[in-house]
Amino acid sequence: MSKNSLSETLHQLMHTYTNLLLEGIRRQELDLSVTHIRTLKGVCQNPEVTAKSIAQHMQRDKAQITRALNDLLVADLIVKKDNPLDGRSQLLQPTAKGKAVMAKLNAAEEWTREQLTQHLTVAELNAFLQVSNTMISNVKNRQS
Repeated sequence: MSKNSLSETLHQLMHTYTNLLLEGIRRQELDLSVTHIRTLKGVCQNPEVTAKSIAQHMQRDKAQITRALNDLLVADLIVKKDNPLDGRSQLLQPTAKGKAVMAKLNAAEEWTREQLTQHLTVAELNAFLQVSNTMISNVKNRQS
């Protein structure tokens, strides 16, 4: 396989996934950007999360994440709690409304996964995951 066909395939896969996920989100009648979705997921997946830890995990500028968090606060999807271990930061937690939105996001992701993998065997999926994780590790190890 040539380098160009690998690049093109990865590019098309990334856009196909993003477009399908956005369609799934529209089907769930949610009006959130990808940044808001990823930020809400970060809050829902970790009860000890802070704005700084989300920015680091997402490899985004803290100001960008702060704007997304402020939007999620205004939408009553998350709340801030005092951090007992660090008075300079606050812990973020989903509200009941945020958890309900997360359930819809999970449904959109499941629908997207089903669309992408409908003609793949378990062995093919496992091989794809192994190769993808190796590629991700190659880059992460290079950055360390």
